[in-house]
Amino acid sequence: MNWIKVSNQLPEDQQRILAFVPGNKVFLPGKSGEFELREVIVLRFLKDFYPEGSEKFIKHGPHFWQGEGNSNHFFKDVTHWLPMPAKPSE
Repeated sequence: MNWIKVSNQLPEDQQRILAFVPGNKVFLPGKSGEFELREVIVLRFLKDFYPEGSEKFIKHGPHFWQGEGNSNHFFKDVTHWLPMPAKPSE
């Protein structure tokens, strides 16, 4: 399966996907400033999340990526995505 460029196609609204976020740093709990690079994460695409004309809409565009835990991302952060894989069969 090939990664899909965000500029070519968007997921469906509310769809959970595997997202590629270049340079995504995740700070490690209990570690003073230590982090690891996690460039592939699970996100949910929220179409037209920000109200038109709002400050966030103007600055970041209408869409948003909702993360699990503290991993939310502005639309421009994600460059590519993949649909979630199917569950294993037995």
